[in-house]
Amino acid sequence: MKSIVITGSTRGIGFGLAESFLARDCAVMVSSRSRGAVDKAIEELGSRYPEDRVFGHPCDVRDPEQLQALWNEAMSRLGKIDVWINNAGLSGPQMMTWELAPEQVEEVVDTNILGVIFGSQIAVRGMLDQGYGSLYNMEGVGGDGRMHEGLIPYGMTKYGVNYFTRGLVKETKGSAIIVGSLRPGMVVTSFLTKQFEDRPEEFENAKRIFNIIANRVEDVTPWLADKILENDKSGKQISYMSRWKFLFRFLSAPFTKRELF
Repeated sequence: MKSIVITGSTRGIGFGLAESFLARDCAVMVSSRSRGAVDKAIEELGSRYPEDRVFGHPCDVRDPEQLQALWNEAMSRLGKIDVWINNAGLSGPQMMTWELAPEQVEEVVDTNILGVIFGSQIAVRGMLDQGYGSLYNMEGVGGDGRMHEGLIPYGMTKYGVNYFTRGLVKETKGSAIIVGSLRPGMVVTSFLTKQFEDRPEEFENAKRIFNIIANRVEDVTPWLADKILENDKSGKQISYMSRWKFLFRFLSAPFTKRELF
């Protein structure tokens, strides 16, 4: 039985991954900054899967001591860690860069950059001691270098995650550790919809594009979980939306109705 640790896994893609791994007979440690959110996720997952495979521990990924405590708790509960996924991330409000308060920028950068670096440090050290393991970092908007107005600091962090992950692949070469990245594409979560909370008219226009290229959590995360469990090669970028799939969606849009909202 594989043992999985996922940061930022009490909602959205992280929660979907947790459920997908549980459905594949894995043991899972969920995590979030909030103890309440962790307890709620454990209760929900434990109602559908064996309770002896569902665990949780609160962790603010900006704090390396809390990440170390998460690793230690997972080892205590699971006995081993086969896969560690750095999923925790924040987008911040969708605003022009100069409109953001310093603390808003700081929270996004610290969570998305330092959280991934610290989480990777903890995981790699532990896996070197353990003798094996797989580490995956979650990419997102901007990870491929494309610009998105109103999300520039967030996109910058995800581009940084891409660079960092590729560097970590080189640094762990020759070890028994697999390092890779996850590209789920555009997924219907609160991250996507909250950008339009105060702009309902813009959201109505955006929905036409979202209905073409976006996907539901329950469609994306089972596929990602399968690919993670199958993968035995370091440096792998696991992308749900390939270029061909993206192109096919647009070409078939006039003939296919997709209602995600």
